[in-house]
Amino acid sequence: MLLIPCQLARQYPERRIIMINELFIDVKDRMNKAVEHYRHEVSTIRTGRASTSILDGVKVDYYGTQSPLSNIAHITVPEGQLIVIQPFDPSTLEFIEKAIIASDVGITPNNDGNVIRLNIPSLTEERRKELMKVVNKIIEEGRVAVRNIRRDANDHLKQSEKDHDLSEDNLKRATDNIQEMTDEHIKILNTIQEAKEKEILE
Repeated sequence: MLLIPCQLARQYPERRIIMINELFIDVKDRMNKAVEHYRHEVSTIRTGRASTSILDGVKVDYYGTQSPLSNIAHITVPEGQLIVIQPFDPSTLEFIEKAIIASDVGITPNNDGNVIRLNIPSLTEERRKELMKVVNKIIEEGRVAVRNIRRDANDHLKQSEKDHDLSEDNLKRATDNIQEMTDEHIKILNTIQEAKEKEILE
């Protein structure tokens, strides 16, 4: 947890301390949301390994309501390149099949009348290279988003210093705290990238 130095508490009214604390909380929240957004973007990239996450965006027309597939079926990965979809209501099997075909999953479902199977094709070397570039692009967008949040926060702090609401020393402490949060979230993005690249290469 980031704390405002005691010197700041002595030097400025309580409302200004609250303002800076709220800024830190807002920055952390925005950075967390940015990381989660790009984590989700990366998770939807289909590799040669089966993962239930590739079906996250599939919506099924369930009696007039667009329902997430995971709400109306049990989805498992019994093998490295196989996904099995078992509907809770057998009458929805055709609806699920149509939804998968209409989605951008890019895999033809195999409906045997009881369950739907998705066979995940192995990646070619060329496709692996393409996916690595896509992952790198997404994560770089995430890094830029986090740095933009840092820039906005620092601009706000500099304006406070300019308005004499913040001393130069406390401006330095506050921007150091913002930088620590930035480094922490970029490190998380790098970890997400490394894990996805490892998955692509397997």
